[in-house]
Amino acid sequence: MAASLSHASYSATFISSASKVTVSQPSRFSPSFKASTFSPLTAKPLNSTFTPHARRAVTTIMHATSTPSSIPSDTSTKTFHGLCYVVGDNIDTDQIIPAEYLTLVPSNPAEYEKLGSYALIGLPSSYATRFIEPNESKTKYSIVIGGANFGCGSSREHAPVALGAAGAKAVVAESYARIFFRNSVATGEVYPLESEVRICEECRTGDVVTIELGESRLINHTTGKEYKLKPIGDAGPVIEAGGIFAYARKTGMIPSR
Repeated sequence: MAASLSHASYSATFISSASKVTVSQPSRFSPSFKASTFSPLTAKPLNSTFTPHARRAVTTIMHATSTPSSIPSDTSTKTFHGLCYVVGDNIDTDQIIPAEYLTLVPSNPAEYEKLGSYALIGLPSSYATRFIEPNESKTKYSIVIGGANFGCGSSREHAPVALGAAGAKAVVAESYARIFFRNSVATGEVYPLESEVRICEECRTGDVVTIELGESRLINHTTGKEYKLKPIGDAGPVIEAGGIFAYARKTGMIPSR
């Protein structure tokens, strides 16, 4: 609608089934300024084919040098292989990274590494095998397998960052808290993959597994079983790029540094 209107002069032509009327409002404005009067009748702004019922239709001119669909991604062939660490349902962000460690700044390389050393330190003592061994800063488990509602609790971005800093590449859970899923994509730290069955009840900590993103499946080499995963979809290229800002720079949405 605004394509042919200016701040200096505009008018509207109103058409009813009986007649066509051009309405101008000269009062309260300078002689060169015309204001349109809106009514429930069908309206046609000057040089426009606007339809009143399409009020939310917006034409946007992108100044990016490329579009997301034009950026190739190798997520279709990406695989992760290693040991898995299995947890249960409702693993919250306090268990992933307790609040006392949120003073660590992930943009500082030294503090990023330290943050990773505390990943999943909040798990109860019933988890006899710890995600990170004492006096270590990295985990030997590259894949975390969880149950329902993984990442519930607060909205802290430190949760997926801590897992990524510890060396985890992906989390496979039955379902996620929405904010954890979004933070995982936005930071690009870990792939939040959803399983179609409760894999957490069929895998054990220390099992050797492979995730094939292109095939959307997880293979447990220890048990010989395979499991179907839900496709990561459009989130894959964002995570592959290193997060939302890295993806925006890569696609030309925002200027490169």
